[in-house]
Amino acid sequence: MNQVVITGTGLFTPEHSIDNDALVASFNAWVDAENARHAEAIAAGEREPLAHSSSEFIVKASGIHSRHVLDAEGILDPERMRPRLRERSNDEPSIQCEMGARAAGEALDRAGVAAADIDLVIVGCSNLERPYPALAVELQAELGAGGYAFDMNVACSSATFAIETAANAIRAGNATRALVVNPEICSAHLNFRDRDSHFIFGDACTAIVLERDDLASAESRFEILGTRLVTRFSNAIRNNSGFLNRVTDADPLAVDKLFVQEGRRVFKEVCPMVASLIGDHLQSLGLSGDDLTRLWLHQANRHMNDLIARRVLGRDPDEREAPVILDRYANTSSAGSIIAFHLHRDDLAAGDRGVICSFGAGYSAGSVVVRRA
Repeated sequence: MNQVVITGTGLFTPEHSIDNDALVASFNAWVDAENARHAEAIAAGEREPLAHSSSEFIVKASGIHSRHVLDAEGILDPERMRPRLRERSNDEPSIQCEMGARAAGEALDRAGVAAADIDLVIVGCSNLERPYPALAVELQAELGAGGYAFDMNVACSSATFAIETAANAIRAGNATRALVVNPEICSAHLNFRDRDSHFIFGDACTAIVLERDDLASAESRFEILGTRLVTRFSNAIRNNSGFLNRVTDADPLAVDKLFVQEGRRVFKEVCPMVASLIGDHLQSLGLSGDDLTRLWLHQANRHMNDLIARRVLGRDPDEREAPVILDRYANTSSAGSIIAFHLHRDDLAAGDRGVICSFGAGYSAGSVVVRRA
């Protein structure tokens, strides 16, 4: 069976950034307008007034200070509060294809691999901008890659699930080099009028090159020691937008057609699930938390990451052991753990081990144990 290594990663970061103060100012302006519009009902006790948000509340709840987005102007407009993106013609590269090409270019350069040498492309993300044709096939053509390509969606775990799928294809000899791309436009499915979640998401795209070890030429490579996935159905994180909305006569602008979650329930149920996944995975490989140099965790919430890392390591982690990027990127869904890996791996020495782990809606969680070669 072929040994698989990660030889390159890439990151596309949108140029627009919104800090908490700007986001809160927009949200509070909308709240004031809504409360004024319903002043009589509020005074009569028929309606509860909406509450302001604050930067302090956001940081305390999540650890997020800012986020990158494809369009800030539309989000910060209290009368719109969603990105304004231009519709592309069928003859233009789609938005997510363009993001993917940017991230993939860096990943291929770092790996020292030509796009033509890639024979498997997987695009995995929480939301695809169209059902078909597959974004992965479009990206494959845009890059000039060979082989085959397909899309997959396991929400925030799409990257780790795609890594296992690509690694298995290489191990089995069905591919020699694979490209995993995670183009996340999370701002498009976020309800910026919900106080409990308006601050959660940002936009980004990551890319990862996986190769057969004997073919790899990159000096920096990470051997994949093992992968493990788990799913457990839950409605605690949900998005009901879909192609059946038009035939069920559902309101396409209803709140449930955007990101909805029960935050406290998610925290309570997901943290032990993920910690057990990582712990059991390490044990199956003859390892323990003491053998890890780094945890590249899904970047959803600082408190969740701290608790999971504490359970895996048996102690409080320091900033180097469990790096945090959500303070400036926010939650970028499947891209989050890969951003952390991309930005915080070069200092590892040969033989150092780490875990790339994602978790989210489904519930779903994936663990990828790697060793610096």
